[in-house]
Amino acid sequence: MAGKAGKRVGLLTARQVKTLGDGFHGDGGNLYLRVKDGSRTWVFRWQVGGKVKRVGFGPTHTLGLADARERAEDARRQLLDGVDPRQARRAKQVALAAADPLSFDQVAAKYIEANAPSWRNPKHAKQWTSTLEQYASPIIGKLPVHEVETAHVLRIVQPIWHTKNETASRVRGRVEAILGYATALNYRDGANPATWKGHLEHLLPERDKVRKVEHHAALPYAELPTFLRQLRKRYGIGPLALEFAILTAARTGEVLWATWSEVDIAHQLWTIPAERMKAEREHSVPLCDRAVAILREMQTLRHNSPYVFPGARRRKPLSNMALLTVLRRMGRGDLTAHGFRSSFRVWASECTDYQRELIETALAHVVGDKTEQAYLRGAPMIAKRRELMTAWAAYCDKRNSQPSGKSRATTISKVVA
Repeated sequence: MAGKAGKRVGLLTARQVKTLGDGFHGDGGNLYLRVKDGSRTWVFRWQVGGKVKRVGFGPTHTLGLADARERAEDARRQLLDGVDPRQARRAKQVALAAADPLSFDQVAAKYIEANAPSWRNPKHAKQWTSTLEQYASPIIGKLPVHEVETAHVLRIVQPIWHTKNETASRVRGRVEAILGYATALNYRDGANPATWKGHLEHLLPERDKVRKVEHHAALPYAELPTFLRQLRKRYGIGPLALEFAILTAARTGEVLWATWSEVDIAHQLWTIPAERMKAEREHSVPLCDRAVAILREMQTLRHNSPYVFPGARRRKPLSNMALLTVLRRMGRGDLTAHGFRSSFRVWASECTDYQRELIETALAHVVGDKTEQAYLRGAPMIAKRRELMTAWAAYCDKRNSQPSGKSRATTISKVVA
């Protein structure tokens, strides 16, 4: 006989579903949140003759708390009727597949359509579609989604695991997400054959052992004053944007897509909204005097553009290649714009006494728990970060002088026009 369902239900909150650590966390009524190695899935557990049985409902990013509770209620009713929820689910899945079997490509299209609105970058949908079309579709695209097995996944990723490991890893993750989505919608049953932990990790070499890690080429901080002296001799929006990126230690994309609405020149503060940040949380950047001067130069060249560093195309930001082009024209094609973040980090660690957490926060890295993160974003720490960025600007400006001759703004206006 099936064990009795728990009397209390609804013990978890939506916040706990997102934040609880590893383990099984009961919501009551036989429903559990299983958290392991970052994955969060719903599991329904019951006992028969002292033996624990379970059936998975799917991942939390596909099945919300309310839907999971609804499914748990259905499963409890099945137990009261003497029906095994796992067997009932398999029977339903088989019936659905027999009636109208969906292919992997069809389910993938459904997944992308359902999740695209929540993706921070609109390009993600195109990237998902293109990588799946190139690597997964030729092998499992037309296959009924409930028939996809481990052998199929291996056929997709093994040929590129050593030569294109980053791409292979992304494809595997996307296939896993789609198969998890299919399971949550009862299009398939059983374990996910694309899961890494506890499964494919035993069949494929670890990523760190096969991929060639390519670090962003960085300029030694001791060479920065000389480099900036040469950079300031160049005219155009690209050189100004690169200097602004160096002085703020910001990522290239954060600088290129900066808008005037994010900038508070009066208080010398640049606030980047969460949707534009890698960590998906708002980031405030204290601006040194020179960074503000660059902004004032750019104000004369707005041409009704919402972007601080406008590109050649109307109402578009500077191209992603602009900063790299500046470096190449300076004969420094060995460097990357992103590498200057490393220059800042090494300088701050070796030449200042600022705490590591403050330096990491200046780089928009996530540090500590939420309480510590809130503290590091608070007004007192913003003041200390302002001191840090001012010291960085002073170091970069060491022995530097502005180029003589007509103003850069006058020359740049000819470039933009």
